[in-house]
Amino acid sequence: MVVQIGKIQVGGPQFTVIAGPCSIESETQFRTASEGVKKSGASLLRGGIWKMRTSPKAFQGLGSSAFEFIKKIKAETGLGLVSEITDIRQVEEISSFVDAFQVGARNMHNYSLLKDLGKQPKPVVLKRNFSAYIDEWLNAAQYISQGGNNNIILCERGIRTFEKATRNTLDLNAVVYAKKHSQYPVLVDPSHAIGISDLVSPLCYAAAAAGADGVIVEVHPKPSEALSDADQALSLEAFDKMMNQLKKVLGAFDRTLTMA
Repeated sequence: MVVQIGKIQVGGPQFTVIAGPCSIESETQFRTASEGVKKSGASLLRGGIWKMRTSPKAFQGLGSSAFEFIKKIKAETGLGLVSEITDIRQVEEISSFVDAFQVGARNMHNYSLLKDLGKQPKPVVLKRNFSAYIDEWLNAAQYISQGGNNNIILCERGIRTFEKATRNTLDLNAVVYAKKHSQYPVLVDPSHAIGISDLVSPLCYAAAAAGADGVIVEVHPKPSEALSDADQALSLEAFDKMMNQLKKVLGAFDRTLTMA
């Protein structure tokens, strides 16, 4: 199955890279990140307008104050945007300029939200909860599809295990299983899976080798200054190097990058 996000098809023979900052922090930050990831070969942008954070004191996103410059930067780059929603009321606010709605891991079990997303036509990137069984993840997708929206993309973002050396454990078993037991494209989020920027690139290569349809990667112009997930964000230079290597890995499997 192929799902269309803006001008880009996800789930076909090519490999889609979605990249950008965890949180959109300013017009300058988002423009620099967007231009940089496009230059390196990303075909879609990611960026949080609202952020669900463990601590209520942490940066929660710019919200509506970012709308106008996001529209401007999207027009300048020509790239579609994937952004997380945390409340169904946000759909109406951002549907005019966001090309796909991301359901974060914490909201995978928010069945009311999933049902409401099923009533609107835009694609939904459904992240697996960090403690969810694969079947629970696939069942969560059905809450969306039963509302009439079958434009669903699954995203494996790591699960909690006994291992504490990394933020989470990337479950590539789930990627292969979901590809065989569901009709939906499957993305991998190596940034949240590992939580350590130096280890993100190898997991991107592993995702490609495992047959994932693409990756969603956090990239920041100045990772050490990021207001969220600084430890896992790639610099623009590191992202460019990763993309060059990724092309070689994909070539070994007779695949290529999706081009914007």
